Amino acid sequence: MGVVEGLTEFIPVSSTGHLILAGDWLGAPAEVRGTFEVFIQFGAILAVILAYPGRFSGLVRRGGEGLSGARGWGMLALTTLPAAVVGLLLHPIVERYLFTPGMVAVGLAIGAVWMLLAERMGYRKSAPRTQPGVDGMTLRDALLIGCFQCLALWPGMSRSASTILGGMTLGLDRKTATEYSFFAAVPLIGLASVYALIKGAGSLSPQWIPFFAVGFLMSFVFGWISIRFLIHYLARHRFDAFAWYRLILAATIFLTAM
Repeated sequence: MGVVEGLTEFIPVSSTGHLILAGDWLGAPAEVRGTFEVFIQFGAILAVILAYPGRFSGLVRRGGEGLSGARGWGMLALTTLPAAVVGLLLHPIVERYLFTPGMVAVGLAIGAVWMLLAERMGYRKSAPRTQPGVDGMTLRDALLIGCFQCLALWPGMSRSASTILGGMTLGLDRKTATEYSFFAAVPLIGLASVYALIKGAGSLSPQWIPFFAVGFLMSFVFGWISIRFLIHYLARHRFDAFAWYRLILAATIFLTAM
């Protein structure tokens, strides 16, 4: 489960969807499964922070421009707020109706079609930015990407796909949208992880500590690999391979169910 989380958290194929499928296939214990799946995401968060130490250390500076200092915190807060609010309001409904293999397959298929359309239709070019990369993003960009991130509440849609494609729709280049997707994952997943641990603390016992530790470690290692792979891959390739993978996986889930 840790390997699945690490490999899929940052590539646009939906880590939550894959964890649901893997947990269903492995027969993971229901009493800790939800808490475990969210907790191991901490490993992926740590991978982002260690992959970009200069970027995150810049957030503690006074003042700052671009994605640093108070402005950087403000950008990440604006990106996190929409999904956090919608998630808190709709979490019971989402968990009840969407956290099934069938609905994961639907989310995978819809996200795949969005990718293919985005690649073939292109994305809107914005006016030239005074600064390149994430430092050239505006507060409006951060807020609108946060609105796109709400789509990730549907398992199968993918948080990374929603934020990357959302950023490209706003006129960001592929590399900038991908890097900001990495950074935006930290506060949102951090909040979700803390919430899940508080909610599920009563069902945990010391016997589960080794399992949580192994899941965390694997999530960190493979999350680091995934980050390095995606940045290099998207510099030279389009999203088509991920889209076709999602469609094949969705079809396989439907055929298995039938």
